[in-house]
Amino acid sequence: MSDILCAIEGDVATVRLNRPAQRNSVTYAMWRDIGDIFTKLDHDRSVRSVIFTGAGSDFSAGADIGEFASTRDDKAQSVAYEEAVDYGCAVITHIRKPVIAVTSGYCLGGGAHLAMSCDFRFAHDKAIFSIPAARLSIIYGVQATRKLAALVGLTQAKRILYSAERFDAAKALTIGFVDDVSSDPMAAALDYARKLADSAPLTIAGAKYILNGSAFGTFDEEEANRRIDFASASSDYREGRAAFAEKRAPQFTGK
Repeated sequence: MSDILCAIEGDVATVRLNRPAQRNSVTYAMWRDIGDIFTKLDHDRSVRSVIFTGAGSDFSAGADIGEFASTRDDKAQSVAYEEAVDYGCAVITHIRKPVIAVTSGYCLGGGAHLAMSCDFRFAHDKAIFSIPAARLSIIYGVQATRKLAALVGLTQAKRILYSAERFDAAKALTIGFVDDVSSDPMAAALDYARKLADSAPLTIAGAKYILNGSAFGTFDEEEANRRIDFASASSDYREGRAAFAEKRAPQFTGK
């Protein structure tokens, strides 16, 4: 059975880490597979929103440390490993569609990076979070650290990274690490994903590019203006104006 599952229902895709017996720890191969799956979803016009979750009781306990002796044993392997992690997480961050992480159980280390790469994080009220890099003498990657600081601020990011302490869902909500906490985060996320699927895809893609680029240091003004101009000349812009005038719901196509 595949270590990552992907199902599409209507205009919402669900990507699920599928190693429940290993608390959905992520292997070296899975980091690249994640990037490939999200790349395909980015180009699938039928998909308007994506939910990212884990099978069983956990979102992800992070990287599969058990394979580090063979995949991350020296400097060269560590570089290759970080490139794979950054590839998978960057694709999630930058696809043009909204992505909602649904976390339960453990969301640790690399699992936290996956969750932070999503646009929103909906957590179970019993979820547990941590970035235990300081227990392994690993420096959390640049991409992941920037995402953490953007979410929780400089001081809280230092607390999380320096101490490696675990924190619960209530704390995660208070500091801004997650956006919603409930006893049924999947139901809440599906409801929100369907609402976002009704919004203009070009608006979401453009806003996501500008906001993420500004937050993570990847902003290119020329590209932002290109997206603005494209949306202004799009069929969806004409459809939005017509729907407003006719007092009906717009039917956007992303063109």
